[in-house]
Amino acid sequence: MTKEIWLNLPVKDVEKTKSFFTEIGFNVNEHAPKSPTMASFKFGQKDFVVNFFTETVFKSFTPFGIADLTNTAACLISIDAETPAEVDDILAKAEAAGGTVYAKGGEKDGWMYGGGFTDLDGHKWNILFMDFSKFNQ
Repeated sequence: MTKEIWLNLPVKDVEKTKSFFTEIGFNVNEHAPKSPTMASFKFGQKDFVVNFFTETVFKSFTPFGIADLTNTAACLISIDAETPAEVDDILAKAEAAGGTVYAKGGEKDGWMYGGGFTDLDGHKWNILFMDFSKFNQ
């Protein structure tokens, strides 16, 4: 069975991507190799790994083209927040670092609070606080 799962994303500029996610407060993956063509971060308590590769390197992994994410989403990467304030804080940091907030923090369905941003390369990120004690089953 598989030991881990990680996400690989193409980016135009690894150094700008590294600065962006560091400014937001995400942790650099110190176990990843140091390379000018890759930046790696660990997300969350379980250290989910997200690797950002230059488009050239990313293209070498697959025969498929890289999607134009300007006005589309290939996927929505969701991050669990501990509080509504943390949602708003991450959104503010993403915007200050050069990202675009596409959904300001707000309540949904009475038990979730979330918002979203687009990173420097168009990848869509969703930040959610979920209060399961308010979930109506």
